[in-house]
Amino acid sequence: MSIDSSALIAILAMAAVTYLTRIAGIALAGRLALSGRAKAAFDAIPPAVLVAVIAPSALATGWPETAAAGIAALSATRLPLLVTVAIGVLAVVGLRALAA
Repeated sequence: MSIDSSALIAILAMAAVTYLTRIAGIALAGRLALSGRAKAAFDAIPPAVLVAVIAPSALATGWPETAAAGIAALSATRLPLLVTVAIGVLAVVGLRALAA
């Protein structure tokens, strides 16, 4: 097996750019002086990314996953994050067992 040098260079370049953008985000986030709407928008980024990652999986896999996502979303309105995650995991396991 031989390694294509142009593919290796492309992979290393992509890894470097990915690493630098992540480090830049961490370095710049601490220096920003945000207030009001800008701070609210900045604080909304992590949940928005989480929903963007979870929603396609929850809606495209089957009814047990969709129902478990709904149960977890409802529990998230009242309970702490760790409890919500546990409820979501237990819900998907239980609903998958019912579906089988």
